[in-house]
Amino acid sequence: MTAKLVTKSVTGENQFSDGVSMVGYFNFSISGIWAGTVTLQRSFDGGSTWLDVDTRIANIEEFGIEPERGIQYRAGIKTGAYSSGTAVIRLSQ
Repeated sequence: MTAKLVTKSVTGENQFSDGVSMVGYFNFSISGIWAGTVTLQRSFDGGSTWLDVDTRIANIEEFGIEPERGIQYRAGIKTGAYSSGTAVIRLSQ
């Protein structure tokens, strides 16, 4: 299996990583010095529509599992949810 990886340094509102297709276990990491709310989202239609899965207000190292093929994930900070700093987001498999 080819490794999948997206990263994004978020420095303002309405900034998200690129979408990446995940199936099975995947890693979700947030690091940096920042204040705000990072939202993890997924899409069932190739990235046309994004649905909120989870939110975080602090650095994390965790994993998720996606049983269905073709589902894309992305993470970032929505409009109105950014306060300061740089949140470094990483999704990988």
